[in-house]
Amino acid sequence: MSARWLAIDTATDLASIAAGVPPGLESVTQLAGPRAHAAAIIELVDRCLSPLGVGPADLAGIIVGDGPGGFTGLRIGWAAAKGLAQERSLPLLAIPSLLAAAAGAAAIVGAVPIVSWIDALRGEVFGAMYVVQRDRVETIVAPGVGKPEDMVARAPVRPRVVVADTMRHAAFAESWSGAPLLSPVDLRPATGSMLALHGAAGAGRWLEDLSTAEPEYGRQAEAQARWEARHGRPLPDPSRASG
Repeated sequence: MSARWLAIDTATDLASIAAGVPPGLESVTQLAGPRAHAAAIIELVDRCLSPLGVGPADLAGIIVGDGPGGFTGLRIGWAAAKGLAQERSLPLLAIPSLLAAAAGAAAIVGAVPIVSWIDALRGEVFGAMYVVQRDRVETIVAPGVGKPEDMVARAPVRPRVVVADTMRHAAFAESWSGAPLLSPVDLRPATGSMLALHGAAGAGRWLEDLSTAEPEYGRQAEAQARWEARHGRPLPDPSRASG
């Protein structure tokens, strides 16, 4: 078995797969487009590993983007990551997708407060604030969802820069930070940042029980929210049903 790790992130419309010996990046492949993840995730893994002459059986572990983000995209990425890890008894590390974007920005602006946003639709964003250093991460504002103004109310300091996957709130972000908005497409791929964050204190969580592990969705899926509103109670969890 090699020392290479595979990183998978499908929290946004830009699916990203990378491989390398952490913190290094040797191969990366990405696919842009909503609802494209399901049909392509295994192909993307193969395209990432093939140039290195290795397969999933040669990996030392898996890193998966922990969200928050798109419900369907996250489920697809997590299903692939958990399947690969479980089949080969590999360790699985979950790193927030928001942190991966912030780490990409930190490679440019340094260890300063960085806000990371992912479009949550409905005029809202999934957001967090971090200071990313080489060997540790300080979470100043934990991931949450709300309007950009809500993020300002939660933040104890002003960010040096905001990185976001949408230009929808660019003017607001630039007024807040005093710097041009950064886009993830102009930074190191999210999964490349995840490889770089491997081993950094405070960067992620190790998933011990893959049968129950779930990503941080940030909020309910639309279908679940409608069901609960219509029935006036939480949606039953089949995994907790008695036998």
